Amino acid sequence: MVEDFVLAYSKLIVKYPESLKIEIKNIDIGLDEIILFAEAEDVGKLIGKEGKMINAIKTVISGCKAKGSKNYRVSIKSI
Repeated sequence: MVEDFVLAYSKLIVKYPESLKIEIKNIDIGLDEIILFAEAEDVGKLIGKEGKMINAIKTVISGCKAKGSKNYRVSIKSI
């Protein structure tokens, strides 16, 4: 559910939505890392000015945490 939201929302922001890929890694019990792979040109758009875009994504994800007991970490890497 969370990874679907991150992928769908990110596709609305970037210039090359077809190149977006998402990977989920289980770091610890109750902690997953969501790694979003994007073109180098799109990484800045996903982070946003002063990190506002990525912080907005993290805020929505933290709302999902209230529904379940998992914590999520979001990382963006260029392809």
